[in-house]
Amino acid sequence: TITPIMEDQVMVFESKYDAKFTLISKSETEILNSLFKKEAKIAVIARNLTKKELNIFEQSKIVPKITKFAIDGIAFVTNKSSNDTLIALKDVIGFMKGERSSKIKGLVFDNPNSSTVSYMNDLAGTNGLAAKDVYTFKTNNEVLKFVSENDGMIGVVGVNWLSQPVASMNSVIDNVNVLNVKGLDREGYYAPSQNNFAEGTYPLLRELYIINCQGSTGLGMGIASFMAGDIGQRIVLKSGLLPYQI
Repeated sequence: TITPIMEDQVMVFESKYDAKFTLISKSETEILNSLFKKEAKIAVIARNLTKKELNIFEQSKIVPKITKFAIDGIAFVTNKSSNDTLIALKDVIGFMKGERSSKIKGLVFDNPNSSTVSYMNDLAGTNGLAAKDVYTFKTNNEVLKFVSENDGMIGVVGVNWLSQPVASMNSVIDNVNVLNVKGLDREGYYAPSQNNFAEGTYPLLRELYIINCQGSTGLGMGIASFMAGDIGQRIVLKSGLLPYQI
């Protein structure tokens, strides 16, 4: 979900220091399993660890160092042919619970194990995705492509893929509308913009964290300090996301 911002962070970090990272993009569930199995020691996820997850580390005598570095958002996108650029969050939640709506033909997610699905399930109070009219692919780009070619579908994607699209996706991005969202407890519709992130008016915000399980001073500490420091925060600012340190 947040691969583009991490590619930028790692590229600049490697150019400044004698360091080399292997960047692997996975779903949230896969990332956490990699940490639990000690297959990876440094990870970035779009939420903090839960008490249950911290207990798993504690049983392995690992104390993760957790650093918040940015505020991200989840965006709803639809085909360019749709004239309606507004959506109420309660309608999306209702659809996830099985309530059918004339406004929504289908919901499209990136991956059933992704942070985006986890976030929306928590919001809706659901344990999984409805079997009917809810679709999942493998990547955010696949979601955007599907929505750009199918009327009435609403894609659920990380804002990072809209603010930093790869060159090959520009034509696809041009063929989708990013919807303004009305929150559950607030009047008015708000776009997933950096300014609305800063003011807290956009209803689908989440925090990004780097989880360091190295247990010693090393690359994990180095990249976390870099991302939370001046240069790393400027990279976040230019990416369209909101730096944690303004």
